Amino acid sequence: MIRKIVSTLLMILWSLSIARADVTMTVGYLELIVPQPPVLSNLQATPDDQGLAGAQVGLSDNQTTGKFLKHRYSLETTIVNEGGDIASAAKQLLAKTPYLIINAPREALIAVADLPEAKNALLLNVSAPDNALRNDSCRVNVLHTLPSRSMLSDALAQFALKKRWTKWAMLYGVLPGDLAFKVALEKSAKKFGIKLVAQKEWLYTSDMRRNASQEVPLFTQDLPDHDMLIIADEPGDFGRYVLYNTWLPRPTAGSEGIVPTAWSPSVEQHGAAQLQKRFQKQKARPMQAIDFAAWAAMRVIGEAVTRTNTNDLQKIRDYILSDKFQLAGFKGRPLTFRKWNGQLRQPIPLSHSRAVIANAPLEGFLHKNNELDTLGLDIRESSCTSFTE
Repeated sequence: MIRKIVSTLLMILWSLSIARADVTMTVGYLELIVPQPPVLSNLQATPDDQGLAGAQVGLSDNQTTGKFLKHRYSLETTIVNEGGDIASAAKQLLAKTPYLIINAPREALIAVADLPEAKNALLLNVSAPDNALRNDSCRVNVLHTLPSRSMLSDALAQFALKKRWTKWAMLYGVLPGDLAFKVALEKSAKKFGIKLVAQKEWLYTSDMRRNASQEVPLFTQDLPDHDMLIIADEPGDFGRYVLYNTWLPRPTAGSEGIVPTAWSPSVEQHGAAQLQKRFQKQKARPMQAIDFAAWAAMRVIGEAVTRTNTNDLQKIRDYILSDKFQLAGFKGRPLTFRKWNGQLRQPIPLSHSRAVIANAPLEGFLHKNNELDTLGLDIRESSCTSFTE
């Protein structure tokens, strides 16, 4: 019996030694600094290392696994200042590695993806939530680890439907992100049979820190009866002053109140607390949504290298988009990629600053293949053809 156990252990050790191979993986991080719009409060300033911090923690995780397998990881970082030439920076980075994590807005991401040098590259979008990037503006060399706006709005609509809060009123800002989120919310409301009884554009420029208790009740007084007030305010400008100041006492959601997001400091289940602690220890601040997307992008590459035992681009990409790929993302379900548009499937926490209220997809929202595909563009809704050509 002992001989049999020893023999089995030796066979396992032998197979592991055969499976090991010296693999060197260099990943590029490319960021375009974009000026943030002025907001009424600087209570929650955007960290200077947002995104990069997540990639660095993901790199550390990859290196921990890689030590045993003789896989070595490194990160080449390029930060392009406002108004800089991101295409030129991308070319220089692509000369070093075909694997790029990109923290840049939609137009810049497309410009990089369309470079001849990027034709045979793997680009991971960690900060642009635009639905078009997963739809008619998709690129075959771009994968997305950040949820799209439609994934967030669908998660909120599922929650509202489950609570039977089926009449929405909406306040929205005037910035492009606000308007894009507004469109996503409108489509989700229609998709899930929620009635949008009123919409009102936020036009105040005065200091709400002083007069919110007077202005907001007046501004919301003419809204018809509704079950939930939805706020589309992506930069976090005015929404915080709407809470608890509305004419009618109603739950608030969207950009404030009950917030659908890729990640928040209140996510703790399924081992997430361990990731939160590692991030806090290394970066001395909480992990944010773009940090999580960048961490996931780095871990996607690490997981593919671990399973394929190679740094070959085509083999890595094929594995990532195959049925074999799964990423443990501390969200309670394996994370996988949609083969039709390169979007990472993932549950969406609905939370406030102190707790997660629900995780979408919620129970009862079914799909014939994967319930995560009830969030965002399903294959029948997508006009992305790059991945099937």
